[in-house]
Amino acid sequence: MKNKKHIFFDLDHTLWDFDKNAEETLFELYAVYNLKKLGLHSVDVFIETYTHNNHALWLAYHLGNISKEVLRKTRFTKTFLDLGLSPDLIPAQFEDDYVTICPTKTNLFPGTHQTLKYLTKKYHLHLISNGFKESTEYKVKNTALTPYFKNIIISEVLGVNKPDKAIFAYALKLAKGKISESVMIGDSLEADIRGALNFGMDAIYFNPKRLHKPDDIPLEIHSLAELQERF
Repeated sequence: MKNKKHIFFDLDHTLWDFDKNAEETLFELYAVYNLKKLGLHSVDVFIETYTHNNHALWLAYHLGNISKEVLRKTRFTKTFLDLGLSPDLIPAQFEDDYVTICPTKTNLFPGTHQTLKYLTKKYHLHLISNGFKESTEYKVKNTALTPYFKNIIISEVLGVNKPDKAIFAYALKLAKGKISESVMIGDSLEADIRGALNFGMDAIYFNPKRLHKPDDIPLEIHSLAELQERF
């Protein structure tokens, strides 16, 4: 990795701890909407069910199989229905409140600032996110990540999601870099890692939960601090 000049990072689930921030938000909304009174007696089961549904829908969004609108309309509706709530009891404003509150959370993965501060002295750092424009921009600014990145590419603005080669081509052109001098770091096997590899760019799989690494994925790290050893 010593020959690299450009490092492209994913945001959600790689730097910004999406699951932890979502969990905090859902704990708050569970109380605000008194979901226990509606029959959802376990906040943990509620969060677990939502997380499962949200991850599946985001994968479909990455692959271009559903739209932003479908993702947002479906994730909580399906969660409430899966848990046996009657459709007429589903809180109408729940999704809007979640979208408002969650991006304000500031939990990052351990070592985020230290690692980026170390890397930015030697490399040009860029961000490529499949997140939505407003929330992505707010998350980056609110967690003081903005100064580290030369470019912030948001798929909703560009109109192309990772793993499409076009978003990597655009990011590389914007960075004025070469494929051989660049590497992508992210948590999504399909969007970040296979997307970059299929484009011809090296990639490092961020795998903090130590999930099984498929054989076609050459490199992985379990913490961001490991990047200080690799670069």
